[in-house]
Amino acid sequence: MVQDVAQAQLWLRRFPIRALLRAGLLGLALTGPVSAAGPANAAPAPAPCRAVQAEGEAYTVCTVDLRRERVRVFWLGADGLPYSSLSTLAEKQGASLRFAMNAGMYDKGQAPVGLYIEDGRELKGVSTANGPGNFHLKPNGIFWVKGERAGVMETGRYLRAAPKPDFATQSGPMLVVDGHIHPKISADGPSQKIRNGVGVRDDGRTAVFAISERAVSFGAFARLFKDTLGCRNALFLDGSVSSLYAPSMNRTDLSRPLGPMIGAVAR
Repeated sequence: MVQDVAQAQLWLRRFPIRALLRAGLLGLALTGPVSAAGPANAAPAPAPCRAVQAEGEAYTVCTVDLRRERVRVFWLGADGLPYSSLSTLAEKQGASLRFAMNAGMYDKGQAPVGLYIEDGRELKGVSTANGPGNFHLKPNGIFWVKGERAGVMETGRYLRAAPKPDFATQSGPMLVVDGHIHPKISADGPSQKIRNGVGVRDDGRTAVFAISERAVSFGAFARLFKDTLGCRNALFLDGSVSSLYAPSMNRTDLSRPLGPMIGAVAR
């Protein structure tokens, strides 16, 4: 270090500062050689997705620390048309996209069925309607992100809290509500689908996404979030079309055309 300082002082005596600036050497003269490898303590971010076993079933779980990465939703590209596929989304977003999956139910035009907020803009309003299908199996709920915090709330509670999020998507049913499995979800019902969903840990700083590797019941999927992943609140995103993009696992699932999608990007 002493030798580096002496060398820098010698350079400054021998060459005018203006000449060093023109040569691009002033920073080198003042600070000494810089390693091409970058800071010694820099480490790559850990891969977000991993394999998890629960009750004999296989899942892929992607965990996001919202202090390090952003979770956001995607629907329409720059051309105003839905991205439609994870591969298209990955191509448009590039290397910043850490992973992505489908983000809730949608209609025949690939538009969200319920609330959809992107970059603080509400593109589709909250639905409190009754009807058939999983979306209307009350209570349904909303996953939302605001800054470095996220939440999963039953729809009525979300409306009362009015968190004004940056990003949000509505789906249904809730899988876990305040630490309890949705009252209408049986322990192991006859419906077996490949499913995906999202939960949030108590600190609100960690979002947890999961997709089953084969068809599972609602009950098994809900218990994954409650018992294995430690989420007091979790939301079902969809079944049958459930798919994942995870470059760290060399995985890009194919599916029918998708509506809204959700993923993590670097801050």
